[in-house]
Amino acid sequence: MNFIKWQQKSLFVLIFLTGSWLSGCASDSNIGVGVMDNAVQQYAQGMMAIEDGKLDQAGKKFDRALALVKKFSPALAGKSLLVAHEADRQEQADHRAVDVARAIELLDAAEDSADAPHELFIYHVTAIRVLTILKTKKWLQMSTAHHKFALDIDDLDSAKLPYYKNQVAADYFMAVAKYNSDFRKAEPLLQSVVGSVNGGKWIKKANKLYEKIHKIARASSYHTMSGVALKIAVLDEVSRGDVAALMVSELKLDALFAGRIRKRSQEKEAQFTPADVLDHPFREEIATVMKWNIRGLAPIYDSQTRAELFKPNEIVSRRDLALMLEDVLVQVTGQADLASQFIGQKSPIPDVAATVGWFNAVMTVTTRGLMKSEVSGEFRPSDPVSGADLLLAIMTLRTAVNGN
Repeated sequence: MNFIKWQQKSLFVLIFLTGSWLSGCASDSNIGVGVMDNAVQQYAQGMMAIEDGKLDQAGKKFDRALALVKKFSPALAGKSLLVAHEADRQEQADHRAVDVARAIELLDAAEDSADAPHELFIYHVTAIRVLTILKTKKWLQMSTAHHKFALDIDDLDSAKLPYYKNQVAADYFMAVAKYNSDFRKAEPLLQSVVGSVNGGKWIKKANKLYEKIHKIARASSYHTMSGVALKIAVLDEVSRGDVAALMVSELKLDALFAGRIRKRSQEKEAQFTPADVLDHPFREEIATVMKWNIRGLAPIYDSQTRAELFKPNEIVSRRDLALMLEDVLVQVTGQADLASQFIGQKSPIPDVAATVGWFNAVMTVTTRGLMKSEVSGEFRPSDPVSGADLLLAIMTLRTAVNGN
């Protein structure tokens, strides 16, 4: 046998061995163009793309996996998770309903195609994630059932879990589900994950979720939180609308400003209602925030519509929040010099230059304990603000300005 033929045969054997875990699907398999071009790897890469927020790329990976192995259960489950994320981003109710139905349909297809222990495990854990995002009727009870089924699977070979890696993943994502329902009930499962011997990457993620729970608990120790606050607190990232809602519901912005601004002429109504908040659930809160013209929460001119829009669903970065919090402090205290007190100083924060326009705001919020830098000293100005961080900042500010 010449060398080229030997290479071709070896490559075929390697691909065959990689795909042997597909449990009976070999007859529906196609050979990829390279060693890494197989359904398993394409699925794993698609899941990592979702984790990185690259939904378009994830879709291509799952489609490729399904082209290589028809009705490949893990890829169908992955597509269900992808569509669930897309549904979560939909602003129009009818479009969201279509995506929700499609996500459930794909999840059902993944269940029908799963015929091996590892595929059933992937299906059940992904189902927990899909239900947590969609929050359909009885989603938590259904997630609990999927969690039990995942843990009860016998003969599970962790080597055949290219993304989830081990059974601990089931506990972690069930903890995420409970966190989204009642953050306090997630702690026992998180403790199980953190204390596990084979937790792998899920230990680090569980620790991060623990940090969020502790922030929410600290915030709630100041005051009793509203239902709106509890819903926003568990979000991984918050929008301008969310910030407006918390400022009004927890900071009591209207009463706070009206009680401290001496000139009644400054107590004004919002000049107009932007078209993109007419049907928004936080319309009244946004109007209140606009009335006080808080820096960073003013309407934005949209060149496409040629109109001033509030853009309530736009994600808020950490530097954005710093500007907002600083402006509230300036208006409440009447100390305009707060907005310039650090100008001209050397920046002690490695990723915030003293020359940027929001340097003073970052210094104001960090020196007053409203926001914190990382252990490394970095502020991560471009990172999105989590609901836990927003809630803690608002509650800390509320205590600072009210004295209680």
